[in-house]
Amino acid sequence: MTDNGQVKIRTERLNLHYGAFHALKDVDMAVPPRMITSIIGPSGCGKSTLLRCLNRMNDLIGTARVTGRILLDGKDILAGGTAMTSLRRRVGMVFQRPNPFPLSVFDNVSYGPRVHGELDRRRLAGIVESALRATGLWETLKDRLNEHALSLSPEQQQRLCISRLVAVEPEVLLMDEPCSALDPIATGHVEDLMKNLAQNYTIVIVTHNMQQAARVSDVTAFMYLGRLIESGPTKDIFVKPKEKQTEDYITGRFG
Repeated sequence: MTDNGQVKIRTERLNLHYGAFHALKDVDMAVPPRMITSIIGPSGCGKSTLLRCLNRMNDLIGTARVTGRILLDGKDILAGGTAMTSLRRRVGMVFQRPNPFPLSVFDNVSYGPRVHGELDRRRLAGIVESALRATGLWETLKDRLNEHALSLSPEQQQRLCISRLVAVEPEVLLMDEPCSALDPIATGHVEDLMKNLAQNYTIVIVTHNMQQAARVSDVTAFMYLGRLIESGPTKDIFVKPKEKQTEDYITGRFG
């Protein structure tokens, strides 16, 4: 939570079961607006499951059962009647590996606005330019808009996927290990991009890379065995954690 108490997303006693497996256990977490929140923890601790809860991606898994509350601007997205299309427009997801559509650069970025009813070519061109500028791709790709997206480098593909989200004007960007398929130089570029995007978007990332969490995030949440052990300003979590489990993980004693 920020110093003035602002919260963009809050989970309250959030539980998730995959069949008989209890994956998330009473998770209470606050995500501040226009900052980067990192979720860290060992493999299998529930990081990605928690992230997918924030735009109800887990609804696509037949065995998943969720209880508790997830408040987006104070409104429970788990409540009946929540419009999934609207929710996922407001809260978008970037996955571990770039997943551009097998279409041109232009058609990738304009895909979302078209789905939401924007068909005017001139307005679409403006949206595409704005989204590519937001991710630093415009100058590189402005003369390559008709090229196949799969011809781009992995870093460009990941930036393009972020552009595709930005084009529908979301409020929250969820990033599930967005640099795991990238080399160190490309990772640095995407990290710089995340910092720039955080001026306008709320960003939540899952990362196994604790150095990355320390570099880019304002808030860090540590999870272990489905529970949120501790959350707070990143500097505090890495320098003076309150919980011994957090300290043991940060210092490499386990995980």
